[in-house]
Amino acid sequence: MTDPSTEAPPVADEKTLTRRLEEEGEIAADYLEELLDIADLDGDIDIDVDHARAAVAIVAEGSAGRDLKRLVGADGEVLDALQELTRLAVQARTGERSRLMLDIAGYRAARRVALAEVAREAVARVQETGAPVSLEAMNPFERKVVHDVVAAAGLVSDSEGEEPDRHVVIHPAEVASS
Repeated sequence: MTDPSTEAPPVADEKTLTRRLEEEGEIAADYLEELLDIADLDGDIDIDVDHARAAVAIVAEGSAGRDLKRLVGADGEVLDALQELTRLAVQARTGERSRLMLDIAGYRAARRVALAEVAREAVARVQETGAPVSLEAMNPFERKVVHDVVAAAGLVSDSEGEEPDRHVVIHPAEVASS
């Protein structure tokens, strides 16, 4: 028989966490709406909770979607900066550090698909050769996507190096047991 007092708090904590993440999303949405107004750009803001993080996306169709790509920048650099600014805006209102993820014009979603494919190809090489495979330098979001794919395949991965040259190295599963 389980103690009911040990079961109730996780549910309450989960509800509290969900409410906090939804609040982060709302604060971020307000901040980003102001940004879009200042930049004179059109876009809709979608708020979600994904993997215990607030997830906010700015989306638009047609020419408005093309205009939003200016907020992504080369290799997502502007998007990364806007994500940090949005996290700071949330922190200023809540007093707590935010791990909010921002996507603009589907850039991160498309990047996630492409990175998952790169990771699957690297996993296949490691499985075929038994030798570690190093990938190109990636930002934290990109490395997380790769680590997740590698873990799902039953292999081991590490991040090595210093920013901006930090990269993922994928190892055969035997490395974990040595």
